[in-house]
Amino acid sequence: MIIAKTYSPKEAEEKWYSYWLQHNFFRSVPDEREPYTIVIPPPNVTGVLHMGHMLNNTIQDVLIRRARMKGKNACWVPGTDHASIATEAKVVAMLKERGINKKDLTREEFLKYAWEWKEKYGGIILEQLKKLGASCDWERTKFTMDEDMSEAVIDYFVRLHKQGLIYRGVRMVNWDPQSKTAVSDEEVNRKEVNQKLYYIKYQVASSKYQDNADESTEQSNDLILDTKYLTVATTRPETIMADAAICVNPNDERYLHLHGKSVFIPLINREIPVILDEYVTMDFGTGCLKVTPAHDLNDYALGQKHNLPIIDILNDDGTLNDKAQILVGEDRFAARKKIAVLLEEAGALAKTEDYASQIGFSERTNAVIEPKLSMQWFCKMQEMAKPALDYVLNGEVKLIPEKFINTYRHWMENVRDWNISRQLWWGQQIPAYYLPNGEYMVAKTIEEALDEAKLKTQNPKLTTADLRQEDDVLDTWFSSGLWPISVFDGVRNPDNAEISYYYPTNDLVTAPEILFFWVARMIMSGHELRGQKPFTNVYLTGIVRDKQGRKMSKSLGNSPDPIELMAKYGADGVRVGMLLCSPAGNDLMFDESYCEQGRNFANKIWNAFKLIQGWAVDESLTNTNQIAIEWFDSRFNQALAQIEDDFKQYRLSEALMATYKLVWDDYCAWYLEMVKPVYKAGAEKQSIDAETYAATINFFQNILKVLHPFMPFLTEELWHDELFGERDELDCCIVAQLPALGEINSQLISEIEIIQQVVTQVRNVRNAKQLSPKEALPLAVKTNSAINYVKHQPIIKHLGNINDVSLVNEALGGAVNFIAGTDEFYIALNIEIDVAAECERLKKEQEYLLGFLKSVSAKLGNERFMANAKPDIIDNELKKKADAESKLKTVEDNLRSLAC
Repeated sequence: MIIAKTYSPKEAEEKWYSYWLQHNFFRSVPDEREPYTIVIPPPNVTGVLHMGHMLNNTIQDVLIRRARMKGKNACWVPGTDHASIATEAKVVAMLKERGINKKDLTREEFLKYAWEWKEKYGGIILEQLKKLGASCDWERTKFTMDEDMSEAVIDYFVRLHKQGLIYRGVRMVNWDPQSKTAVSDEEVNRKEVNQKLYYIKYQVASSKYQDNADESTEQSNDLILDTKYLTVATTRPETIMADAAICVNPNDERYLHLHGKSVFIPLINREIPVILDEYVTMDFGTGCLKVTPAHDLNDYALGQKHNLPIIDILNDDGTLNDKAQILVGEDRFAARKKIAVLLEEAGALAKTEDYASQIGFSERTNAVIEPKLSMQWFCKMQEMAKPALDYVLNGEVKLIPEKFINTYRHWMENVRDWNISRQLWWGQQIPAYYLPNGEYMVAKTIEEALDEAKLKTQNPKLTTADLRQEDDVLDTWFSSGLWPISVFDGVRNPDNAEISYYYPTNDLVTAPEILFFWVARMIMSGHELRGQKPFTNVYLTGIVRDKQGRKMSKSLGNSPDPIELMAKYGADGVRVGMLLCSPAGNDLMFDESYCEQGRNFANKIWNAFKLIQGWAVDESLTNTNQIAIEWFDSRFNQALAQIEDDFKQYRLSEALMATYKLVWDDYCAWYLEMVKPVYKAGAEKQSIDAETYAATINFFQNILKVLHPFMPFLTEELWHDELFGERDELDCCIVAQLPALGEINSQLISEIEIIQQVVTQVRNVRNAKQLSPKEALPLAVKTNSAINYVKHQPIIKHLGNINDVSLVNEALGGAVNFIAGTDEFYIALNIEIDVAAECERLKKEQEYLLGFLKSVSAKLGNERFMANAKPDIIDNELKKKADAESKLKTVEDNLRSLAC
């Protein structure tokens, strides 16, 4: 059949994705082959496809398709994460639209609505990934709250608790007032915010001291230090009602007279002590620190050290409670503004000034984090972190690029206990069961907890009605940390056939920002449960940014809709566009023009195929293209070796670019032009010899194989054209074996590079002299190399429309000249040369070359450069010098021949 004039991505995508699914090409079950396994970083069940997902999943699909074509048993496990905080927020919003308040529901009622929401919206992102071409084993799709997955999480929790690695206690946590739950340190984003620094005056409480006080003052920190007052600088005046002390450095001479004194908190007049501690920095603010143990982690530590009371004045939603005494019920930020006014009215506000500082924001809700003392469940990290660090440091788990190793080491060496409980209903409910007296048992089921309770209390009459399960659920990362094991049921059934076959997995593709959130915790759980690493390589992608370098976000409106991009440029075009600008670990500056480039590449391949379809074999013709065939065969193998090495180094962007150049430049722009039959007007098809035709089709078929991981739809569409002969239904590009590396004739490749330069220069001469491309030109060469130009004469004549190639021993005066490699070429034109203009041109070129040589020689004469530069850089500079010297010689010969 004659292929359509233009490629229709939509039609091909729908046809071939359905075909692959129908014939189970994505399906994997254990067999005798070498496994290759990837587990998808499970996107939030609340999510829709964004550009980060596009990049991440394109890379995974390239890797999995390539492994499949290498004959491995490729298994890509898809799934979604239940995303406790985000999903609960979505469900609460849905209920609000229906006029239902979460507070009016029981846990069971709320969870029914949550599952209803999940069933309706939870699969959207996976369906969108199918449009990208993601070749996941969809029969293995997992959800982190599937019954078996949740059971695995509970099993793991019970195991860690029995080992003493999980405990319950009151600790200072990061509190998200919007979602009303604790979040871990890693879920807090620190941002610099412009604030106000409030200088508040606390009256000294000793009446004796006040009556006899010296009325003198002294200058300090741009403030008048009144001996009857102690001035404190703070960004949080709304928390003064929770103050338990004022702390000064014992060595600060300004405050020696206040040692042992106490002060009154403004507005509420509660008396608090002045305490001494070297923790306080004397040169910040006034050198005085208000200590609020309930609302600051460092203050909490000071409070513990000095046995201070803890006064929590904030409700879970960030409003002031009754303990605040004033502004009760006000939001913390509204209270800040109002209390500043009250302080000023009371004469207790000395001054305010602008101040920039780091503030923590919840990653999920973007609410300002509130430090809060809370009874929570924690996982001990130090013991688990050490082996997880060792896996990376000894190279068993490779981070790509390696620059992230230091970040990983810093995290793991400074890890703190992980707050794993969340005050939510959506998620795995913590398997702790409380007796009425507050004692608790941790067990997989309430029945097991009851047995333990009977033993502990020696009360055989206890029933399950006497037990109350913990309300909190586990942090989502606790369950996703088991992902590579739990998707193969390796927690509940550690010796099953699938976990034994597929685990450890091979490659993980994820973002650096969850290196500790997720990657480290999977390594920890892998070691804890199986004594093994969970994967071998971790490919860390960069952040997708716009061309101005801004992170893509809905609020900025700079994030394109991936579905719309694929509709416009085709899935293959978008895949190529994403990968063209995505080196591992580095942010990529995305521009839609990359997708356009990807679409143009698809059209180039399509048009090349159409060109070949327009040829017909003439058995009477002999092969005159043997050099071109041998050259492209060597060039293909050279590119194949480069692509293979790029994949081994996880340089996927470079691998694509090497493929791109092989196809666009070497095959389309050069090889096809070399072997293309001379056009004969009126012929239905252009005649070509059988040997060249067979080689050309074979090359194209191998190109489709190399291209397939990057451009699956286009390659599968062309693979099934009748040009390649009849195929059975399972003979598909998706499972075609990748080409084996053949011989590389480096000498021939180098020679053809020179021939390409010659042809390009001849074409440049035609353009410069405005000569018709139909006019055949004579070409003379004064060779200084071992290249046999007679052997390459057919290619030069065909591509350059040269009627004769002759060898000369001297420069030809009056001819247009150029240099290719080290050889000199001349075209004698039947036109009168403007000697003066040519002399002027040659002199300018001479001046440029002399300047260039001076620059290169200076660099090569620099001892520091020669000592520190890599050998290949030095070799390149030496080559530049030799080329320039050769060109200068030719220019000077021409100047002499023209008597300039």
